[in-house]
Amino acid sequence: MTERLRRILASPKAVFALSAAVLPILIAGCKSPAGYHKEADRVAAEIIAQKQKQALGHTEPFTIETPEDTFRRRLIESQALPVAGPESLGTSALAKPSDWPEKSAASKKPPAEAAPAVTAEPVKLSLFDALQVAASNSREYQSQKEALFRAALDLDLARHNFRSIFTDSGDADFSTDHSQGGKPDNSLVVSNRVQWSKLLATGASVTAGLALDLATLLTGDHASSLGIRADTSVSIPLLRGAGKRVVTEPLTQAERSVVYAIYAFEDYRRDFAVRVASQYLDVLRGLDSVKNAEDNYRSLITSARRARRLADAGRLPEIQVDQARQDELRARDRWITATASHQNSLDNFKVTLGLPIDAGIALDPEELDRLAASAKATIGEDESKTLAPDAPSAAEPAAPAPAPQAPAAPDASQATAAPSGTEAQASVLAADAPVELEGPSLEGAGPYEIDERLATDLALENRLDLRTAIGRLYDAQRKVIVAANALQAGLDLQLGGSFGEGRSAGSATSPDAQLRPELGAYGATLSADLPWQRTSERNSYRKSIIDFEKAERDLQQTEDNAKQDIRNDLRTLLTSRESIKIQLVAVNVARRRVSSVELFLQAGRAEIRDQLDAQEALVSAQNALTAGLVDYRVATLALQRDMGLLETDEKGLWREYDPAKFKQSR
Repeated sequence: MTERLRRILASPKAVFALSAAVLPILIAGCKSPAGYHKEADRVAAEIIAQKQKQALGHTEPFTIETPEDTFRRRLIESQALPVAGPESLGTSALAKPSDWPEKSAASKKPPAEAAPAVTAEPVKLSLFDALQVAASNSREYQSQKEALFRAALDLDLARHNFRSIFTDSGDADFSTDHSQGGKPDNSLVVSNRVQWSKLLATGASVTAGLALDLATLLTGDHASSLGIRADTSVSIPLLRGAGKRVVTEPLTQAERSVVYAIYAFEDYRRDFAVRVASQYLDVLRGLDSVKNAEDNYRSLITSARRARRLADAGRLPEIQVDQARQDELRARDRWITATASHQNSLDNFKVTLGLPIDAGIALDPEELDRLAASAKATIGEDESKTLAPDAPSAAEPAAPAPAPQAPAAPDASQATAAPSGTEAQASVLAADAPVELEGPSLEGAGPYEIDERLATDLALENRLDLRTAIGRLYDAQRKVIVAANALQAGLDLQLGGSFGEGRSAGSATSPDAQLRPELGAYGATLSADLPWQRTSERNSYRKSIIDFEKAERDLQQTEDNAKQDIRNDLRTLLTSRESIKIQLVAVNVARRRVSSVELFLQAGRAEIRDQLDAQEALVSAQNALTAGLVDYRVATLALQRDMGLLETDEKGLWREYDPAKFKQSR
C-alpha cells in the first residue's frame, strides 16, 4: 500500500492539489510572533507619524519600547536598594520560559536614556535632567504613550476592513470503508479553497472563491479525479446601510480618534512637564524653608542663651527668659516639621519620576538662585535696589546679624537703616495725610504678562483640547446621520454565481472537472426588511441627538475653561510679581528690624519679645519671597501651556515660546 500511495502522490494532479493545500500553511507558519511584533510596531509607527504631520504639522520619533538599562534599574543596582525580586528591575530581567515566543527575535530595545551618571552617592538632578528622567521612567507617561499606540492599532484594524482580504484553507481527508467485507476501500480527498473579499465604501461587499479537490482511490483501480469550482457573490444595500458616509463611519471615527489621541498625548506632555517643574521647584522651596527654619532655630538658641545671661545679671525679667525658651522650642518643632515635609515632597517627586522612593536623589538648589536673578531683571530697577549689596539670595537665607561687641544706647537713627524707595516717599507724608491706595500695575511686568485678549486669542487658536472638542462635535453630528439611516427599511440586492464541480470520495472515478461559466448557476435576490418595529433604532437616534447637543455644550465648556485658565494664569503672574516686590522689601525691613532690636535689647530699651517677633517676621518674609519666585516661574510655564504654546519633545524637554513673537501676534 505504501508503494501504491507513493505512485499516486507522484502524479501531477496530486502534487498540484497537495501543494495548493499545504504550501499556504507552510508560508503562513514562517512568520514568528516576534515578526508580528515588529510588523505591528512598524504599522503603528507609520500611522502615528502620518497623524502627527496632520495634527501637529511635524513628526518626531515615537516608541513604546523601554530600554533594558533604565535609570531606575541603574539606581537600584548601584545603590544596592532593596527590591522584592528581579521582577522589580523590568521585564528584561525576568527569566524567560522555554516557550517564550520572542526569545529568538525579540524587538530591538532602544539604548539607555540620557541621564546623569549613577553612583552609590546621591545623584544630583538638574531640572532638565529631571524632565528627561521623567519621560523615560514615569509609569504614567508610559501608559499615555501606550494609549496612543493602541489607538493607532485600532485604526489599522479599521482600515483592514476595507482592504482586499484573502483567506486560504485546506484539508486532507483519508477514509477507509470495511462495510463490504474483504479488502477495505481506502480513499484520500485533498481540498483547498482560496477566497477573496472586499468591502467597498458604498456598502457593497464582493466575495470570490476558487476551490480545488483531488479525490483518489487508494485501492481497486486507483482512480483519481480533480475537481475545480469557482463562485462569486455581491451584496449591495440599497437603503439602510447604504452610502459612503454611513459605511465608512467606523473608519472615519478611528482616523479621528488617533488625531484626538495625539492631541491628548501632546497636551499631557505639556502638562506633565509643567507638573515636573512645579514639583521640582516645590521641593527646592521646601529645602529653602528647612534652611530658614534651621537658621531661625540657631538664632533663637542664641537669643535664649543671651536672655539667660541677662536675667542672671538682673537686667531681664525671668518671664522673658521663659518666652525666649518657648520660642526656641517652637523653632525646633518647625525645623523638624519642615525637614519631614521636605523629605515627603522629595519622595513624592521620586514617584512622579518613576524612580525608587528610597533612591539617593539630590536636586540643584542653584535653580532658586537663577529664579532670584531672573526676578531682579523682571521686577524693574527700583525694586531691585531693595536688595542690599550684601544681602544673600532667597536660596541662601542670611544668618542673624551678630551682636555688637559692646552694647551701647543707640538712638533711632542708629537702630534703623535709612528708608529707601517707597518707604522714603511714605516717610515725608504726615500721619493724618489722606491715604490713596494704588493697585498692582504692569510696571516692571515680565515678558509673558501680556494683554488678556491677546492671550485668549492665542489659546483659542492653539489649544489642542479645544481642537478635540470641535472635532468631537462634528463626530456627534455624523453619528446623527448614521443613526437616522438605521431607521430606514432594509433593502438589499444580492447577486451570486458558481460554476465548476467539486469532488469527493464517491466521485473519484468521474472525469476531471472543468471551469465552464456557460454551464454555471447564477441568481439574484432582493430582500426587504420593513421598518415596522424600530424601537431600538428610534431610541438610538434620539440619543444621538442628545449626544450632539452635549458635544456642543462640552465645546462651550472647554472654551470657557480655556479663557478661565488664561485669566487665572495672568492673575497669578501679577500677584506673584507683586508678592516678590513686597517680600523683597519685607526681607530687608525684617533684617534691619532684627539688627535694631538686638541693639535696643543690649541697651536695655527692648524686651525679648520684640526680638522674637522680629526674627519670626524675617523667616516669614524669606519663605514668602521664595514662594513668590517659585509661583511666578511656574505661572509663566502654566500660561504658555494653557495658551498651547509650550512645546515638548520626545525626551520630555520643553521649548518655551519666544516672548518677542507676542508683538507679531498683536
